[in-house]
This record gives sequence, structure tokens and C-alpha cells, in this order.
Amino acid sequence: MRHFPKSALLLLSAALLSACAPKGIEGLKTFEHPGGDVRSGSLTYAQRPPAGGPHNALWQTCGVYDGPLYDEYAVATLARGAIWVTYRPDLPAEQRATLREVVKDTPKLLFSPYPGQASPIVLTAWNAQLALADAGDARLAAFLKTYTGGETAPLQGAPCTGGFGGSR
Repeated sequence: MRHFPKSALLLLSAALLSACAPKGIEGLKTFEHPGGDVRSGSLTYAQRPPAGGPHNALWQTCGVYDGPLYDEYAVATLARGAIWVTYRPDLPAEQRATLREVVKDTPKLLFSPYPGQASPIVLTAWNAQLALADAGDARLAAFLKTYTGGETAPLQGAPCTGGFGGSR
């Protein structure tokens, strides 16, 4: 039996972990929320805005909203393959306009303010999230390209029409 030095094993472990990390989008956070956990009532989430997990049976109809959304409905829409673009309510109007312009042709989109989120802009898909400081950040387009289509979503292909169409 051949023995390897601990330093070689540590380097190999680091290389393997690096190979498993999300590629291409700096700052991307990924999660491991399983699908299919449908519950009623108000729910609590580890991320704000949430990037998956339990959700209500009713989903949020895709669209642009001027008010905050219910997390439980928005997560149900993420499960259907939507992307949720949120912004702090104090984001300057020109930043909001730029953001809306960039995302306007994205199918299955939720767009809403999210009071209390840490970053000015947060992009969320099922099990993936990216925080941005500026609507002109090139990573915005990379996130949309990567997650439009809902490949990470448990209900990929389900429509996001006919759900709840209001805000909080």
C-alpha cells in the first residue's frame, strides 16, 4: 500500500472542492433545497429573499410588481423555474429603470422590491442567488443566461400564470 504525504492529500482535496464550486459567476451562492415541500401559512426562510425550500401551493403570477411579494408564493414560483429579481426600495429610479430594461424579455420573471435585503439588487433562482450593487453589473446577464429555463427548479416547465397576482 502506498502512503501519500498529508500536504498532497490536502492539495488534492482543495482541487476537488474547487472543481465542485459553481463556475463562471463570481459571488454566486448555491443552496440545496429539495423540492416538493408544500405547506400552508406563513413560512420562515434561511435566505432573504429565499432561494428555495418549503412554499405554499399557490404561486405568484410572473410579472413586474411595485410592492413586496409574499415569500411563500414567490418561492412556489421559483419552484416552477422563474427568476426573481428583487431590489431595495431605496434603489435609485435610474437603477430600477436599467434593471427593468435588462430583464424585460426574461420569460418566467418576478420583479419586485424587497425591503430589508442586504444588497441593493438580488437575483434569485431555485437554489441559486447573486447579490449585486449596481444594475450595470455584467454578472446580471450571466445569471439570466445561466438560470433562464429553470433547470435547477423542481417543477421546471410548469407555468407561472394563474397564480396570486397581488402584493403584500
